[in-house]
Amino acid sequence: MQEIIGTAGVSRHHENLLQVMQSYYQLTKPRIILLLLITTAAGMWVAAGGQVDPLLLLVTQTGGALAAGAANTINCLYDRDIDYIMERTRHRPIPSGRIKPRDALIFAIALASVSFTLLTVFANLLAALLAMSGIVFYVLIYTHWLKRHSTQNIVIGGAAGAIPPLVGWAAVTGDLSPAPWVMFAIIFLWTPPHFWALAMMIRDDYAAVNVPMLPVIEGDEPTARQIWLYTLVLLPVTLLLVYPLHATGAVYAGVAVLLGGIFAQKAWQLLRAPSERDVARSLFKYSILYLMLLCAGMVADSLPVSHQLTATVMENLRALTAAISIL
Repeated sequence: MQEIIGTAGVSRHHENLLQVMQSYYQLTKPRIILLLLITTAAGMWVAAGGQVDPLLLLVTQTGGALAAGAANTINCLYDRDIDYIMERTRHRPIPSGRIKPRDALIFAIALASVSFTLLTVFANLLAALLAMSGIVFYVLIYTHWLKRHSTQNIVIGGAAGAIPPLVGWAAVTGDLSPAPWVMFAIIFLWTPPHFWALAMMIRDDYAAVNVPMLPVIEGDEPTARQIWLYTLVLLPVTLLLVYPLHATGAVYAGVAVLLGGIFAQKAWQLLRAPSERDVARSLFKYSILYLMLLCAGMVADSLPVSHQLTATVMENLRALTAAISIL
């Protein structure tokens, strides 16, 4: 099987085809892709009113996964020098020597090509172009330009991670209305609290490789303050889907308020104790759960049964109000 000389001069071997496949799979950062696919699905379900075509869903999710995998692979290729230094990332396929940079680049190009073809043929050109724009933005704007040069790297770079709901919406409707842009804004505003909490946890790793994350340059207190401010802006934005857009209803509104309240509480705790790594870790882990459940709330709210339930509850409330007024 494949024999590769690692960054440290140590020979690495793939003993069988399964190990080769696992290494290429790891290049795509599958855990990140899962969250992107959840936000894509939310965009599709809301756009389709809870009735998504199964084939379109499969193709869009596959195309989105391939596009994200291509972007993540190029990110691994570009960052292989600092990935080798950081303990958290030095065992990735490229810095560990299991995959050659040239092979990783070919793999990324293949993933992007298949993604574009799938989305163009089975969805539409707009969805395909949006997926490709996510790759370009993540690679050129975030990875190449911002990550190593600006404390605002993940703020601006967060736009790349906010594109999937646009892809999902465009795949269903063929256009973009204000609602998917609000979903874009939700993820865009969610990214700084999420990623800065992680950066506070592993600040020393970023400092060792001279990546100017906000906690490294400004410190924990200003970072916690920024997290708090972004959280305060995020929460009312999540409700724009309810009013004035009316893209979602009462089910989503209840989920958004409940989840947002917990998010604000955790951000406030970090603001009060910015040097506590356990508090930052708690916020980071919850931020992942928050986005997943918020998207699940969008999906649940879009289902016809939710519409019927909401209509029944409102009708009963009107009847109760009328009965009380007579008394």
